Amino acid sequence: MEIKREPASKTVEIWLTQVEGQDTAIQARLKPLYKKYKAQGYTVAIFYSGTQDLATATSDLLCYNRKHLA
Repeated sequence: MEIKREPASKTVEIWLTQVEGQDTAIQARLKPLYKKYKAQGYTVAIFYSGTQDLATATSDLLCYNRKHLA
């Protein structure tokens, strides 16, 4: 688990690997962290690692955007 706190923008990013995202003990630790930072006025975002191939997913997204946003 990686936690990035940005006081200037009042944001907290919590990054989890695939294994961490499935670990119930880690999930239980997230709730108090979330409450702590929300009480301090931070926006909290939790990011879970995906299961798909990153290169393929990125390519698909770029192709989709090129067709629909051009």
